[in-house]
Amino acid sequence: MKSAIFKNSTVNLHTMSRDRYQKIYIAGRNGELSCPSCLEPVRFYLGIEQEPHFFHLYHPDKECRVTEDIAPETREIEGFRVPKAKPVGEGFQGAQLLAVGAGPATAALPSIENPHDYLKLLEAEGFTLDGNQAAAVTGTDGPILVLAGAGSGKTRVLTARTAYMLDVRGIDPSEIMLVTFTTKAAQEMKSRLLRYPNMKSSLLSKLVSGTFHSIFYRILMHADGSRWNGERLLKKEWQREKIIKDAGRELGLSEKDFAYDLALQQIGFWKNSLHAPSEVKPGSEWEETALLLYERYEKYKQRQGLFDFDDMLTGCYDLFRTSPETLEMYQDRFSYFLIDEFQDINKVQYELIRMLSERTKNVCAVGDDDQTIYSFRGSSPEFLLNFEHDFPGARLVLLSQNYRSSIEIVSAANRIISHNKKRRKKEMAAHSSAGLPPVLFFPYDEEEEATMIITDIQEKIAAGANPDDFAILYRTHAGSRAVFERLASSNLPFRLDLDAESFYERRTVKTVLGFLRLAVDEDDIQAVSSVLPALFLKQEILSDIKASTILDDCTALDALARVKTAHAFQVKKLKAAAVAIKTMKSLAPFAAIEKIEKELGFLDYLKKRGSEGNKLEKGSDDVKDLKVAAKNFDSIPELLEHASHMAAMNKEIKNLGKHFTNTISLSTIHRAKGLEYKTVYILGAVDGSLPHDYALESLRNGDNAPLEEERRLFYVAITRAMERLYISVPSMRRNRAANPTRFLTPVRKDMKR
Repeated sequence: MKSAIFKNSTVNLHTMSRDRYQKIYIAGRNGELSCPSCLEPVRFYLGIEQEPHFFHLYHPDKECRVTEDIAPETREIEGFRVPKAKPVGEGFQGAQLLAVGAGPATAALPSIENPHDYLKLLEAEGFTLDGNQAAAVTGTDGPILVLAGAGSGKTRVLTARTAYMLDVRGIDPSEIMLVTFTTKAAQEMKSRLLRYPNMKSSLLSKLVSGTFHSIFYRILMHADGSRWNGERLLKKEWQREKIIKDAGRELGLSEKDFAYDLALQQIGFWKNSLHAPSEVKPGSEWEETALLLYERYEKYKQRQGLFDFDDMLTGCYDLFRTSPETLEMYQDRFSYFLIDEFQDINKVQYELIRMLSERTKNVCAVGDDDQTIYSFRGSSPEFLLNFEHDFPGARLVLLSQNYRSSIEIVSAANRIISHNKKRRKKEMAAHSSAGLPPVLFFPYDEEEEATMIITDIQEKIAAGANPDDFAILYRTHAGSRAVFERLASSNLPFRLDLDAESFYERRTVKTVLGFLRLAVDEDDIQAVSSVLPALFLKQEILSDIKASTILDDCTALDALARVKTAHAFQVKKLKAAAVAIKTMKSLAPFAAIEKIEKELGFLDYLKKRGSEGNKLEKGSDDVKDLKVAAKNFDSIPELLEHASHMAAMNKEIKNLGKHFTNTISLSTIHRAKGLEYKTVYILGAVDGSLPHDYALESLRNGDNAPLEEERRLFYVAITRAMERLYISVPSMRRNRAANPTRFLTPVRKDMKR
């Protein structure tokens, strides 16, 4: 059915503009749509599998004869016959299959021809290995680089190799160092090892395994227990923030305006790259400020005898450099090194392994340069690409069989990642039989994107799927706002990353909402506090404003207008700002935000504040994202109430998520690395989102590295999918026309040949 009654008028898909789809969908959810024929309630379908249409709420299969459903007639204009109205679905592009062909050979690799008795035993126990996996397991002497592509069974190889070394080679477990990047991964390794023949807890307890931090901290504790006593560790983020905030006050930095959490991240990057304060060359004014904080932060820790988690690695590096006898002792202690997720290694971690393995060179590095996505932590594909140079005589084993995803998904991933230049050339082969091609779908904007995905998930769950079959992946937390809101209003169970702050709690968003709150309530003193940085006022002025509300018997907004500063132009600007804020009360939220941007000088404030965002979120434009959300509301109070509700829901969902397992996963692509799901949806596959704005800016400045990392990130997202992959390509992003991601361009060109 192509038409419905909305507010006593007929809406028709033949003539309705594309940007109204989401509004009509919401009207249907609110019970505001009815059938033109029988007047029963109808809803508007916005999904992936079918074209948009209206359907009867209580009788979905019911079909009424509606004259408005007939396609519009044509008329003649200057010799051409054209429709009197737009044809159905104009502007709506149906989903497309990303048919990229079967790709490389899909048969499973053969088992090793003459396997060792132990490998036969493993096979008898159900631990089957293909030929390349077996080679990686049994080649225990000398350096070896195991290129483990996505879904190639690297964890099985690492555990089987460890079991082989212990049981067949008879290597003392205390001579083996097994390094992982998370405590969870280390625990999983030991848990899996217990399933192998002849592996006992008593034997595995002697194995030195854990994260880089845990292992090297133990070495520091053994070297100097008093200096590295756990009571001196800055365990909490707030402890570290307090130190640099105190330093920031000495530099005259505003606590509300300066992003101290991001400064701490930058400091960590410098430390993990082995750059002392004296060796840092700041690339921007913001980095110059962060460097000043870095200097003061390190000096404070030294005076107080404190250390942080980064010091566990840099401290051990300094110990080995300044104490050759200590280094030699550990070189004699450890003969074998197994490093998981080698592509994520940073400079200090790499140097520590090189130091320790100098005597034996028995390093087994397992990783995939195509999944190097943590440059903001100091990781780089260079460490993996240069492995044979740094470890002469190293053997290379390629695990190219993907046991996770369908042929079509693996083929799409191969085609896309092949356009990176700085990588080891390789192609994954899918082990599974033919599946379903990836699907591209084309929502109008972020709001419709969320609606289409949730509709599709609801359909699949109704057909028997489980919530934990699904993952919705996005480039940054800010990109998840619309889909979070749609899920929060549904009855579907879902969970969030624990570090995912509410969109409405983000620094810039809170400032804009502060202006809106002040427009609605001129006595909201907290709102005044939140907008002071945007008006280039320090928080100390708040006490004067509070006093003025009492002494002058005026509102907080009027008191703000009366603030006296040393600059006449600023006094004039504050008075003008107060007038502008008063006039916003009756405006629609979208128009009010535009007024904040232009008349209150908020865009100037953002420009002056600079792009100090962290490497994950860098390039985000929260104001534009907020304007997308604001278009759904007719009044400022409605938007403010919604923002408060969503912020509260964010906290509640994160708390509830700890207790449930069968839930839909909402995650950044970074957080999803290493995980797998039957069905994956990738949001915002358009230039500016994926790849991110900052990567495109870097490309314009001649630096291709960020763009290649973004392509690796896209590759990681694609290879999380086991059976079904949906890639969203919205027409609009942040209220502006968007171009499909350039990463899909070569693949889609292949489709047309």
